[in-house]
Amino acid sequence: MSQHKDNPDDANDPAGGEGDSPSIAQALAEASAVLRAGGVVPARRDSHTLLADLVGRDLAYLIAHSDDALSPPLLASFRVRAARRATGEPMQYITGRQEFYRLDFEVTPAVLIPRPETELLVETALEIMRDEPAPLVCDVGTGTGCVIVSLLHERADAAGVALDISGDALAVAARNAARHGVSSRLELIASDCFDALAPPARKFSLVVSNPPYVAECDVPILMREVRDHEPRVALTPGGDGLRVIRRLLSDAPRHLRPRGHLVFEIGFGQHEAVRELTDTRVWTTLGVRPDLQGIPRAVALRLND
Repeated sequence: MSQHKDNPDDANDPAGGEGDSPSIAQALAEASAVLRAGGVVPARRDSHTLLADLVGRDLAYLIAHSDDALSPPLLASFRVRAARRATGEPMQYITGRQEFYRLDFEVTPAVLIPRPETELLVETALEIMRDEPAPLVCDVGTGTGCVIVSLLHERADAAGVALDISGDALAVAARNAARHGVSSRLELIASDCFDALAPPARKFSLVVSNPPYVAECDVPILMREVRDHEPRVALTPGGDGLRVIRRLLSDAPRHLRPRGHLVFEIGFGQHEAVRELTDTRVWTTLGVRPDLQGIPRAVALRLND
């Protein structure tokens, strides 16, 4: 959801500058230089993306109208955006959106930016729920709501509960649920893992989660876009990064129907540790799906009888 329409007339007509106002091409060159100086790669692509989003046009428009003067209000806004990006602020926080599972999601600094690899959770969950009528799904640590909203969007007979410790994140998830028409089937609850659901009042077909899993010692070596701008609580639980995963493994059985499922994301190098944490008396491992880089990413478990 773009947040740039300060002046709708200017946004609809990027041109209109007078006198010595720079052209679109000149403004893009200036922004690219600012981004390069800030260590942003690729600077040219990001500058084009920032301007195209700001004016509500596509890249082809910028190329076709490269000699047009950029109106002063849009030039000022574009310079602000370029300065923000040069500090390492993620593109998604500047444009206010990110595509996930073919849907457009609002993104703010209150939530983790949806990643392509997290789409594996949606794909895995849909496969698990394929033959189950009217599944009830719980999303632990919902953030933008991208996982649960995508699931409910794909399955019109499904209902869900989204949990997050952050009220600000839940507000973003609520807007995304409304945006994609699933609000009536989704309940949002402020909760640290399952705490607000205890004692269990309902049983879920599936619990899905993209938990914070970065080890505390690895935070300093994250990309600056992640380390300095994304919410720390959504990145790491501290320690070895497995605290929330331990809670999912230990607490989810009380909230699942017989032979219900748990699907969650893990980080690089955590596969063996998670395998050792998984009690085979409680869970049957259905599989661990790798992402496009071959990294084990989505763990699928079934509750034993």
